[in-house]
Amino acid sequence: MILRNLLFLLPPEIAHSLVITALKKMPCRKPIELPKSLNVNFFGNKIRSPVGLAAGFDKNAEVVKPMLSFGFGFIEAGTVTKHPQYGNKKPRIFRLIKDEGIINRLGFNNKGVDYFLKQISETKLGNCIFGINIGRNSTSKDQISDYVDLIKIVYGKSNYIVLNISSPNTPNLRDLHNKQELSKLLKSITLTRKSIDSSESIPIILKISPDIDQQTKENIAELTLEYKIDGLIVSNTTISRDSYYNESGGLSGRPLFQLSTELLSDMYKLTKSRILLIGCGGISSGVDAYEKIKAGASLVQLYTALVYQGHQVVNKINLELAELVKRDGFSNITEAVGCIH
Repeated sequence: MILRNLLFLLPPEIAHSLVITALKKMPCRKPIELPKSLNVNFFGNKIRSPVGLAAGFDKNAEVVKPMLSFGFGFIEAGTVTKHPQYGNKKPRIFRLIKDEGIINRLGFNNKGVDYFLKQISETKLGNCIFGINIGRNSTSKDQISDYVDLIKIVYGKSNYIVLNISSPNTPNLRDLHNKQELSKLLKSITLTRKSIDSSESIPIILKISPDIDQQTKENIAELTLEYKIDGLIVSNTTISRDSYYNESGGLSGRPLFQLSTELLSDMYKLTKSRILLIGCGGISSGVDAYEKIKAGASLVQLYTALVYQGHQVVNKINLELAELVKRDGFSNITEAVGCIH
């Protein structure tokens, strides 16, 4: 709490940079033992917990191992783009301390895919389960070609790849939710994966916006099943907000929980539970994580809770989840997936 209060004296982006620098120098600690009831299978990999780190924290794949040591079952690094980019003008991150939320309009700021892959190659990741979240450069004239090129570059370097089409901070990016555009994207991506790897062994996951209407939800479900996309992350940040949030950008944290969980439940029903869903948005307790799982998530992700509760929140959520599983008479967390349906 003292460290958090000290960090809160600094602008959010400076505080985050200091945390990343400290983590890079920190020796990896041994994670605590977790109940076996939390063990899950993630595309053929056994992981100790369904709780993962969402993209955005480790944009440049610099602290994958240190973050795993805090109790996460898996890590998602990125969003990374083909070329380095500064992102949007500062200030671009705003704390909503009373509501435990964050507004950001970063705009995929990162050091580019070459630097990203250099970090991966220089780190002994061993059995670390992690994903690469990819996006397009803001100056790109062809959105789809950026994703195709990135698939070719990063394929085989991680356990899964995420197509981030849902950040509200890159102009026109969310147009890829439109049926015609999404169909073109998913067709191009699946053909590219097939040309690289006929067994299609690296899962492709789509990260979607919470700000979509019913028809778009139905289109996404239809196309992800048609093109055999392996999963959905539900969801990214929202541009909807209460009137007193006067900054533009994507809203995350507690205020996003209800909206993202309702969308998760809808996507579980629309995809007929045939693809893996990762619940993301507003998780700050074991109860929150459990709500996402019961709504249809096989795995969950968090980020904003780290800002307000520190790294201790990860194992707090893990242990609370294990207690809830035990309370409800399940032998394993997977038995609770979608149980409200």
